[in-house]
Amino acid sequence: MLVAAGLVATAFLTALAALTLFRAFELRDTKSRGQSLFSDRTAGTVFLFDGETLVDLSPSARSLLSSIPGPGGPLARLQRFLAPPFPELAGQIATLPERGRLDLVSDPAMTRTTLLSVEERGGLIRLALAEPGGAPGNGPDPFSFAALQQEVEDLRNVVTEMPCLCWREDAAGDIIWSNTAYLLMATEALRPGEELGWPLPRLFDRTATTQNAPGQRARLALSNRRELWFQLESGVGETSAGVFFATPVDALVQAETSRKETLLTVSKTFAHLPIGVAVFDQHRQLRILNPALLDLTRLPAELLMSKTSLISFLDALREARILPEPKDYKSWREDLVNMERAASEGLYQETWNLPHGQVFRVSGRPYADGGLMLMFEDVSTETMRARRYRADLELGQSVIDSMEEAIAVFSREGQLVMTNAHYGQLWGRDGAEELGAVPVSQLASYWQSLTAPGARWSEVEAYVSTVGNRVPWDGEVRLTDGRALRFRCAPLAAGATLVAFSILKGVTGEGVTRPIERKQRRG
Repeated sequence: MLVAAGLVATAFLTALAALTLFRAFELRDTKSRGQSLFSDRTAGTVFLFDGETLVDLSPSARSLLSSIPGPGGPLARLQRFLAPPFPELAGQIATLPERGRLDLVSDPAMTRTTLLSVEERGGLIRLALAEPGGAPGNGPDPFSFAALQQEVEDLRNVVTEMPCLCWREDAAGDIIWSNTAYLLMATEALRPGEELGWPLPRLFDRTATTQNAPGQRARLALSNRRELWFQLESGVGETSAGVFFATPVDALVQAETSRKETLLTVSKTFAHLPIGVAVFDQHRQLRILNPALLDLTRLPAELLMSKTSLISFLDALREARILPEPKDYKSWREDLVNMERAASEGLYQETWNLPHGQVFRVSGRPYADGGLMLMFEDVSTETMRARRYRADLELGQSVIDSMEEAIAVFSREGQLVMTNAHYGQLWGRDGAEELGAVPVSQLASYWQSLTAPGARWSEVEAYVSTVGNRVPWDGEVRLTDGRALRFRCAPLAAGATLVAFSILKGVTGEGVTRPIERKQRRG
């Protein structure tokens, strides 16, 4: 027992000695620090910074800092708060290492006087704010209260000067406050002889303001017969009393009205077009169509009026056999994707040869707001005419190819426009490749190189280039291989000229001989 009691006593004495020693060190440290921010945290509005880092601050300083809005760290926000009363603070802070302490008085233009002391202590910067003759009390911190007052004043100025209309109503619906924009608009809405009084006149129907419907619009008629449009929104408060806003949306309403009028005009224009028109919006839903589309596609009106999708529309065309039959369904879907992409880029244009003999020319073009427009044109008659014309050309070409003469036809301008097979065999060059690209002067020089000197190709060139009344004429020349060649020139319709060549059978020669001269025939 004694041993146990001794151990307990020893432990107690040891703990007591430790507490006594710790208290002695604490008192010594307190005396060495004096009345610093760390020992007296209730004295004044004091900040302690290590560079830009906030080390500590008093309770009133913490209250002030929390009332300063805006971005940035504590030092940046504090500098922004001190800039109006101390405009030269930034420049004077730079002299702090030399001076050690700054005592500043706020700008006399400020409504209240503030004292600011800045001093450097062991590498730390201490900022203290005070009022002349002020003493710590139990009331609100004056600097925090001033910051809140300034914030309220700034917000009041913003609301007062903002361009949209703002007003406050009580529970009875009377307007008890408004900003400048509302007052100006109320003045403009007064009838002749009326004056602005209290309570302020109501510009918008109360039912509209209390419905609180998103995006609700109201029209305001002014005394000069002008009409303005506003979008109404409600703010803080009950639906029957609170803050309300009216934002001008005249430009938006005008744009929407113009868009509707344009759409109506376009629809009327489309209605008289013989081309079928289908306009799809950015979601590829059918929005606009014309009667010609119904006539050409023979699709049910119920389907087209139900805002069907592009895929469903093309599927319906395929089922109605108004679209070329695909080889398989997979390739058909791929074709649809490619078609939509090409049409949205304005690159889609194809001719659809339908099973029942009709031919459609289908074009795709981008439309407003990411839309897509498809145009269907029945070109069956045009295609038939083109095919008949092409067949006539082929028939005519086969006829002149069957002729024994070599034929060359020149246009009014002297360009080669037609030849036959014998022409290529005679002169050793494909006339079809030279059509519309080679003038008679170039061909005359070429013919001269393959015939005896002195041949009359210059006269042929002059005849082709002559405009007016002409009579047929002919002549004979010798080729360099000795064969005799007869040519004849004759005028054709529209100023064209025919030049025909034929080898004279039984007439040969060795080497190069002089051409056979023939007089021009007189008609």
